Amino acid sequence: MEVTPLLIFGIIALIAVIYVLRGFKIIPQSETRVVERLGRYDRTLPSGINFIFPIIDRAREVCQRDEIVYGDGSKSVIMRTTSRIDLREQVYDFDKQSVITKDNVTTTINALLYFQIVDPVKSVYEIDNLPNAIEKLTQTTLRNVIGELELDETLTSRDTINSKLRAVLDDATNKWGVKVNRVELQDITPPESVRRSMEQQMQAERERRAKVLEARGHKEAMILQSEGEKESQINQAEAERQTQILRAQGEADAKSNYWTWCPTITGSTTNAITPGFTYLNNSAATTGPISAAADAPEMKVPTTNTSFSINGEKVDLSTFSKSIAEDAYIMDSGCLCTA
Repeated sequence: MEVTPLLIFGIIALIAVIYVLRGFKIIPQSETRVVERLGRYDRTLPSGINFIFPIIDRAREVCQRDEIVYGDGSKSVIMRTTSRIDLREQVYDFDKQSVITKDNVTTTINALLYFQIVDPVKSVYEIDNLPNAIEKLTQTTLRNVIGELELDETLTSRDTINSKLRAVLDDATNKWGVKVNRVELQDITPPESVRRSMEQQMQAERERRAKVLEARGHKEAMILQSEGEKESQINQAEAERQTQILRAQGEADAKSNYWTWCPTITGSTTNAITPGFTYLNNSAATTGPISAAADAPEMKVPTTNTSFSINGEKVDLSTFSKSIAEDAYIMDSGCLCTA
């Protein structure tokens, strides 16, 4: 077969096209590539269409941690190499590990780490196998932080532990171009013997609180009962007092229907009534100046008895004489009026 210049040109053109096409790289959003030219860092590719020179330019490969979750809930972690550098926030779910607290209690803890690559160049050239380095650093820091706390503090101070872990990890990974956003402790599992002791303690505390509430309720019931009895006694005493007042008023009203002696009134039959005094007629009072017997209130002498008591002394009606006004019975030293 004869090689013609046209064939040679066609082959060269085909190679050139392939070369050019291989040089175009499309970078997805939130990803990047670190390009080396002849083994030396050249540039970092942004998202979009980029062109590199094949053969002399290549993207640096890095380690990537992938987590695979199966249908039964189990999971496995695999490590692989890729030229992709993910700039999004990533989460690593680390397996449970045994840690020892300050009071020498061995417990198991697993944690979640949320981080983001903010400097791709540092993440490639400052550390080898970034995912593995982050995992080991997290485990070591977790042991150190938990080792400074007792078990009770570990169980009740998760927010404090999370904040301290985040601060330590963020400072340590800063030179790797990594930003640690937060750390979350998932499960803190003490030994079985410690869990039983804690359950017994919580049961005892619940029983104590129940007894306190029962005693408090009994106390409040007794207080309410005593207050009710007190109010009942007060009401009873008030009722008795009102009864006595009413009884006294009734006795006073009853006494006002009897005649009593008014020793201050003197004079003849025409002056039997002294002005300015009060005279009662069947419990009705008249007050004010009265000039004559005719102006006096009507006073009726009982007719059923011929004698009755005046100021503690027996008085016979026959000793009284009737006034000309026939409104009062008078004596030489006074008159009859009601009290």
